[in-house]
Amino acid sequence: MRLRNIPGADEAVLNSPYCIKNPSERKGSWQSVFLSEQPIHIEIGMGKGRFIMDMAAAHPDINYIGIERYSSVLLRALQKMELTPLINLKFICMDAAEVTEVFAAGEVSRIYLNFSDPWPKDRHAKRRLTSQSFLTRYDAILKKDGRLEFKTDNQDLFTFSLEEIPKAGWQLDAFTRDLHHDVVLNRGNIMTEYEEKFSSLGNPICKLIASR
Repeated sequence: MRLRNIPGADEAVLNSPYCIKNPSERKGSWQSVFLSEQPIHIEIGMGKGRFIMDMAAAHPDINYIGIERYSSVLLRALQKMELTPLINLKFICMDAAEVTEVFAAGEVSRIYLNFSDPWPKDRHAKRRLTSQSFLTRYDAILKKDGRLEFKTDNQDLFTFSLEEIPKAGWQLDAFTRDLHHDVVLNRGNIMTEYEEKFSSLGNPICKLIASR
């Protein structure tokens, strides 16, 4: 069964105290959602939530928001949260294209993109989460000193991303095509489900860090 078609997922997400309903109403006031006012980091396309939950547990001084489009995928993260609640983590079920409708200018300190859909066909390039169109959206919500971190095992998508960053007026701060053998960039690295799977198969993991 495909995760995005699990019966009852929509209702579970709607009723979960960990998932923010009507997120556009929180625009400009996301700090009020959390117990403490702290920097806000978001992960777009969080999948089953392993990465962002591990990040929230490791960094209680940061507030995290995980964004996932499919309720049946988000359901897995909600089930994990019920077992191990984290006060500095909330979820949103929405399309990534709506981020500027949900977050105000300068409201986000960091954006994580992990193993995003590569959309391999050229005609779908604008749908890639590292395309110029999405980088423009991120620019609108990031703080001036905010940054973007992206990981993938897809070499073509990574090459595309390296090319898009300067085109969008961003600067590339660091990158590697073999994260797990990069002493500097791998320091403190927290893996996603996909990262663990792909690296166990011998696939090198790529990572870049960008800012404006």
